[in-house]
Amino acid sequence: MTTPQSTGKRRHLSAEEKWRIYQECQQPEARIGEILRAHGLYASDLQKIRRAVESGALEALQQSRPGRKRQTHVPKDVYDRLQADLREKEQTLAEMTVLFMALKKKVNWE
Repeated sequence: MTTPQSTGKRRHLSAEEKWRIYQECQQPEARIGEILRAHGLYASDLQKIRRAVESGALEALQQSRPGRKRQTHVPKDVYDRLQADLREKEQTLAEMTVLFMALKKKVNWE
């Protein structure tokens, strides 16, 4: 069985493979040299992976800021339809208020 080092070709790892190697190296009693040899990597490769993980984590944390969420944009036709619906309900509420006030006066006079 040949190792990736003996083929003379540079090995390209997927993001998932890099993540697994990173996690494996983070274990409390991990033998990093053995892990790297098993994957045909060097210490410098592990450093690049660690920097990439740190960079990705920082980027993800910056994007998930606590507090007020970014407002989403509503399509104009939906906005116009909601505005028309709101105007209709405000008009109905105004009419009902007038009827209620008239009824209230009628009850108080009797």
